[in-house]
Amino acid sequence: GLVTIRDDYVFRSAVTDAERELRATTIAHEMAHMWFGDLVTMRWWDDLWLNESFAEYMGTRVTAEATRFRTAWTTFGMRRKGWGYNADQRPSTHPVAPAAVSDAAEALTNFDGISYAKGASVLRQLTAWVGDAAFLSGVRAHFAGHAYGNATLADLLSALSSASGRDLSGWAHDWLRTAQLNRLRSEVTVDDAGSYADVAIAQTAPASHPTLRPHRIGVGLYDDTADGAVLRERVEVDVLGAHTALPGLTGMRAAHLLLLNDGDLTFAKVRLDPASAAAVPRLLPRLGDPLARAVVWTATTDAVRDAELPVTVLVDLMAAALPGESEVAIVTDTLATGRNLVERYLAGDARRIERARIAGVCDTLVAADPGPSIRLAAMRGLVATTVDAARLRGWLAGDGVPTGIRVDADLRWRIVYRLAILGGADEELIDAELAADRSALGEEWAARSRSARPDIAAKRRAWQILTEDFAASNRLVEATAEAIFQPEQDPVTDPYVERFFAEMPEAARNRTAWTAERAAELAYPRFAVAARTRELAAGLLARDDLVPGLRRAVTDLDDDLRLALAASGR
Repeated sequence: GLVTIRDDYVFRSAVTDAERELRATTIAHEMAHMWFGDLVTMRWWDDLWLNESFAEYMGTRVTAEATRFRTAWTTFGMRRKGWGYNADQRPSTHPVAPAAVSDAAEALTNFDGISYAKGASVLRQLTAWVGDAAFLSGVRAHFAGHAYGNATLADLLSALSSASGRDLSGWAHDWLRTAQLNRLRSEVTVDDAGSYADVAIAQTAPASHPTLRPHRIGVGLYDDTADGAVLRERVEVDVLGAHTALPGLTGMRAAHLLLLNDGDLTFAKVRLDPASAAAVPRLLPRLGDPLARAVVWTATTDAVRDAELPVTVLVDLMAAALPGESEVAIVTDTLATGRNLVERYLAGDARRIERARIAGVCDTLVAADPGPSIRLAAMRGLVATTVDAARLRGWLAGDGVPTGIRVDADLRWRIVYRLAILGGADEELIDAELAADRSALGEEWAARSRSARPDIAAKRRAWQILTEDFAASNRLVEATAEAIFQPEQDPVTDPYVERFFAEMPEAARNRTAWTAERAAELAYPRFAVAARTRELAAGLLARDDLVPGLRRAVTDLDDDLRLALAASGR
C-alpha cells in the first residue's frame, strides 16, 4: 500500500490550480491502483490497461466528483486525451489491450498515451455505452470474484456483460483489440427557412486501421445569444457504421454551432460542418461549458496537426478566445500547443511574427487581472515566447515585474532558461542561480539552461553528457537532451542533426530502456524540418541493431516531421 510521491509535488513556488489538480489526480490515480493492480492483478502484460487505464479513469473521475477540481474532465480532455490522440496516430500505435505481449521489455514500451489516456477514454465511453450503474456493478463483481488474485480482459468482460445484460465481445474487439482512432464529421443541410433539412454523422477510419467503432456521443446545439453561446439542446446519439442519420433534428431551427462529441464522451477526431467551423472564432469565447470549449480546441489543433488548417488560424483563435478564458488548463495547454506548432511548422519571419502574436496574447492576459492561476500561466507563456532579453533581465532584477507576479525560484529559472536560449545568459549567471538554489529542480534547470545556450562549447558539452556520460542522473540527462535543439540556433546545432542519427544507437545501448527512449525523444532534431532529416531517419531505421526504445522514438518523431513538412507546405 505504499505510494511514494516525488518531490516536485511538494510545491516550493507559486503554482496554478491546474498543477494542484494534477497533484490531486496523481494521488487519486495511485490510490486507485490499490484496487486496479493490487487487489486484482493482471495475469500478464497484455492486460496492462487493466492497471493503468482504470487508474487513469478513476483518478480523474474521483477528482472531478470528490474534490474542488470539478472540471477535471476538461483538463483530461485538453491534456491527457491530447497525449492519447497523438500516440494513437503515430506509427507505433497499438491496441489498448494487445492480443499478445512477449515479455516485460516489450510491455515497458506500452506505458504510453494509449495504455493511460486512450484506455481511460475508452472506459468513459463504455460507461456511456452501458450506463453508469451497470458499469459500477460489473466492476464490483469483478473485484469480488478475483480479489487477491489475477484476472484477464475476458474476466472483466464477463462481469460487465452480466451486469449490463449486453454482449460486449464485439464492442471490446473494436475498442480494445484494434488500434488507431476514427474521425467523426457532421454533414448538415439547411433549408431556405433556416431549419435543418438533413443532419448526419460520417465516420471514417485510416486505411491502415479500417475499423469503424460504435460511439455514443452527445450532439450539442448552441445558439449565439445576447447571453453568450447558449446550449439549446443536447441529444445523445449512437454512431454506428459509416453514416448515421439524425432524423430527430430535421425541421429544427439550425444552431449557430452544432458540436459533435459534446460532453467529450468518446475517443475520436471531430470535424465540424463548414457553418459551425466558421462560427467558432465568434462563439468559442462565449461558450459557457469548459468541456465544450476543450472539444473545440482539440478539434482545431488536430486539424492544424493534420495540415487541414494553417497554424495561423490557431493563433487567430488564441487571440480571440484566450483573453476571456476562465479555465487555467485550457490557457496553459493551448499556449504550449500553439507555441510548439508555431516553432515546428513555421520558419523565418513567419515564425517570428506568430510567436510575437502569442507573446502579445500572454501580455494581454497578464495585464487583465484574470486571477492568480491564469496570470501565472500567462506569465510563463510570456517568458517562453518573448525575445526581449532586456525585459527578461529586468524581471530578474525586480524591475518591471507585472502586478500580481512574484519572481520566485521557479519563475527565475524559467527566465534564466529563456535568456540562455536567446544568448543572454552566460555560465556565470547560471552558476549564480544554481548557487542560490541547490535543489534537485535547480540542478535540472541549470543543466537545461547550459544546454540551451547558442554556443559551440555549450552544445559540445551537452552532447557529451547525452552520448558519453553514463554516470549522470537520468533527470539531468533528460534536461540536457530537451534543450540541445532550439529554433533559430541552426548555426550551432546543424552538426548535431547528423550526429544524432550516427551516435544515438551506441548511446542508447548504454542506458536503461526507458531512459534511452526518453532521451532520444527529447534530443530529436525536431526543428530541422527538412527532407534531409527524414533521409537520415530512414537510414537509421534501416539498421538491425537498434534498441526497441530508440527505434520507436525515431519512427514516431520522423512521422511528426512528415506532418511538419506537410504543414509548412500548407
